[in-house]
This record gives sequence, C-alpha cells and structure tokens, in this order.
Amino acid sequence: MHLPFWLTTAGLSPLLIYQGRNARRNTIRLPEAGGNPFGQYGEGTPDRRVLVIGESTAAGVGVQGHDQGLASQLARLLHERTGQTIAWHTFGINGATLAELNDKLPLESLPDADVVLLSMGVNDTTGFTPRSRFREQLLVLRQALKHGYPVPIQLLSVPPMHLFSALPSPLRQMMGWRARQLDGVYQSLARQQPDEFLYLRYETVTDTSLLAEDGYHPGEGGYRLMATSIFAQLNGTQPTDS
Repeated sequence: MHLPFWLTTAGLSPLLIYQGRNARRNTIRLPEAGGNPFGQYGEGTPDRRVLVIGESTAAGVGVQGHDQGLASQLARLLHERTGQTIAWHTFGINGATLAELNDKLPLESLPDADVVLLSMGVNDTTGFTPRSRFREQLLVLRQALKHGYPVPIQLLSVPPMHLFSALPSPLRQMMGWRARQLDGVYQSLARQQPDEFLYLRYETVTDTSLLAEDGYHPGEGGYRLMATSIFAQLNGTQPTDS
C-alpha cells in the first residue's frame, strides 16, 4: 500500500471528485477509429507481424481510420526503414481497464504476431486499480497469450497524466502520481521476468498540435510520434528504462 498517495487522495477527495465529474462532463467524446483494424505494408508473406492490444490508443481514438493509428504507423515505419514486408493488427477497447480487456480479448481470432505491444494504464489509473490487482491482471494476460505468442509482451509506458493539460490541477497531478505507480509495476515485471515482459518508454505527446480535438488523445501526428519512438526502441537505438 502506498500510504502517502492514499492519504493525499483522501484529503483531496471532495475536490478530486468534483473535478473528475466536470472533466468527464466537459471532455469531447471521440469514437474509436473506423476501417479495417489490420493491414500490410509490402508484398508477399510478411517478414514481421505487429499486434497492438489495449485501451483507447489501440482502438485508434483520435483518428478517423485505423490506418492512421499506432499499429499501422509503426508497421509503415518498419517497412520503410527495413524494406521488410510488415503486417499489422490492432485490437482495443475504449475505456477498458486491464481486467476488462482480459475478459473481452478475442484470443481465437487474433492473428499470429512476433511483436506484441500492450497499451494500457489510463483507465486503471482513473479507476484507482490497486497495483497488486494490476500486476495480477498482467500475469493473467501473459498466461492467456502464452501459447499463441511465445514472444515477450512489450509494455508501453503508462501515459504521464500529470502532463495532460485537459485535466485541471490538482486532479492532473494526482492522476500523474497514480500513473507513475502503475508504470512502476510495468518496470518491475520487466526486470523480474524479462522473458515474459519488456518495457518501452515512448516519447510523450505534449505538443497540442499533435493531439486530437479533445486535447487528450493523440491525433495522427501524435500516433506518428509514438510510432517513431517505439521503432527506435525496438531497434535498440535508445534506452528502454530509467
């Protein structure tokens, strides 16, 4: 139990509840991306297959089509910079916690992949999921994917919510504090079980011109920035931990 966090949260709870309700009421609700959640860059049998699963980022919230989203843009970068044929597929549930993703993940219909990325954490942050339960659900996910995907799950860092300008203060700072705690669960698991999990810290989208109209989710440029950062780490050109 992280006592300082919970004591601070309890002391600020009336204000945090008020700000949270206002934020939900005033934030623009964007739909998930349309179009096919899969594709390929290059001809013939794919050399690599990219699978992204998770919450709104994997669902492509912030762009019109999945071809503008994270999985597609990462696959395009891999194709352009390696010359390989790259297939991509994305599955996301907007607003889902990790437990909800585990419940609804369509294991039978997910394609083969040799790069598996998990983008989660925002909804577990706002829902105050206990760190022990978050860790437990990560292990549940790993076990569920173990047979079909023997490669490690690449854990994309939990977004630094203290930088989300759409959220008021002190709600923004408290959500950032909680997000760092869940991100610490990622980093701990990656250190303890490197054959099962890898940790990727991608570049944060802070430029408002790269965000969608809700000021919260990445737009097409934001997903491109994320893909570029992830590509660099997949190819070992920048550190993956701190």
